[in-house]
Amino acid sequence: MRHPVYRPPDIPGLEFDPFLTQALAQGPVMKIRLPQGAALAECWLVTGYEETRFVASDPRFSRDITKRAFPTMNRHLIPMGASVSFIDPPDHTRIRSVVTPAFSAGRMQALRPRAEALVTQLLDGLEAAGPPADLIEQVISPLPLTLIGEIFGIDPAERPRLRRWAEGILVRPRTEQDAAHARALRDEAAAHFHDQLDRRRASSGDDLMTVFAHAVEERQISEDEALAMASLTALNGWHPVRNNLANMVFTLLRRPHLVQALSRGDIPVAQLVEELLRWIPHKNGIGQPRVATEDVALGEATIRAGDYVYVQYWAANRDPAAFTRPAEIDADRSGPPHLAFGHGPHYCVAPHLARLQAQLLLPALFTRLPALRLAVPADEVAFQLDALIRGPVTLPVAW
Repeated sequence: MRHPVYRPPDIPGLEFDPFLTQALAQGPVMKIRLPQGAALAECWLVTGYEETRFVASDPRFSRDITKRAFPTMNRHLIPMGASVSFIDPPDHTRIRSVVTPAFSAGRMQALRPRAEALVTQLLDGLEAAGPPADLIEQVISPLPLTLIGEIFGIDPAERPRLRRWAEGILVRPRTEQDAAHARALRDEAAAHFHDQLDRRRASSGDDLMTVFAHAVEERQISEDEALAMASLTALNGWHPVRNNLANMVFTLLRRPHLVQALSRGDIPVAQLVEELLRWIPHKNGIGQPRVATEDVALGEATIRAGDYVYVQYWAANRDPAAFTRPAEIDADRSGPPHLAFGHGPHYCVAPHLARLQAQLLLPALFTRLPALRLAVPADEVAFQLDALIRGPVTLPVAW
C-alpha cells in the first residue's frame, strides 16, 4: 500500500491545512510519507486528540532524534545545539527546571502591572500617530519583544538583534542559501548569549541570563545546554507570541460579533483567548517527530520500535471526537483543554506569559479603538509562508 505523501502547502491566511482535514476524517492515526530525510520514508501521523496526548506523554516515544536520518518535511534543518526539543527526561527535566520558575504563574502575576503599563504606552503611541497604521509594527511586535527582553535582561539597544535572529532562524529554509543564512544567524545568536553568560557570572541580578550563568557555575546545566535553552526561549518569547497575537486580532477583526461580545463583557477575555488558541492553526506543517523505542499499540495501529511518529496538535484541536463543531469559534465552549501549547514533558515553557499578553491586549485594544478595522480587504493581508509559526507580515488597520 502506498501511503499519501505530505508536502506542506503554502496556505493563505488562517485556512486549515486540507491534508490535515482529510487525515482527521480518515482516523486518529495514519501512515504517511514525507519528502525529505530518507527518500519518501514512511512515518505515522497522529491527529486524534486522545491519541496525541498519549504519544506526547508516553516515554516510549523519544524526542532524541538528531543523530538519526528521520523522515521530514524540510530538506534543511537548523537544530540549535543541545536543545531541549531533542532531549528526553531526566536530562530534559533537569534543564527545564532552570528556566520554568521565571515563567511561573506567580512570576507572571508579578509582571502584570508592567505588562499593563506597556500595553497602555503602546496604544497611546498608536493613537497619537493616527490611522492608518501597521498594528504589528506599532503594538503587537514591541509588546512581546520588550517583555522577553526585560525578563532576560537584554539591553533595549540589543533587542532588534533578537528580532532579526528569530525572523531568520525560526523558518523553513527552501534553499541551501536560506539554510546557510539561518545557520549563520544561529551562530551569531549563540555567540551573543555566550558573551552574556560570561558577563553575568558575577552578577547578583534576577534576570534570566543571570539565572542561566549561575546554573552553569553550579554545574546544574552545561554551557552548551544553557546556550541552547537561552536561544530557544528568547527567540520563541518574541516570534510565536507576536504571530499568535496578530492571528488573534486578525481573527477578531473579521468577526465583529465577538468583538462586541468582548466589549460588552458577555465573554470573559480569558475564555475567548483559550478558544482562539484552540481554533487558530498556529503552525505550518507537522513539527518535530518522535521515535518509538518499543512496539506500542495505538488505537487500531501497532507502532513498531524504530518507527517515527508525528503528532499534530492543531489537528487534535479540531478533532470532532473531542470538540463539538470544532471548525467553529465558540467562546462558550466547554470540554477538554486545547493542545495549542503541546502536552507532556515538552509542553511550552511559557504559556502563562503568552496568555497574559493576549488577555491584556485584546480588551484594551478594542476598548480604546472600538471602530478598529482592517484597512485592506482581509484576503490582501499577506501571511508569512516560511515562518514556523503562521502569522501576518503586516496588519494594516484604521479606525
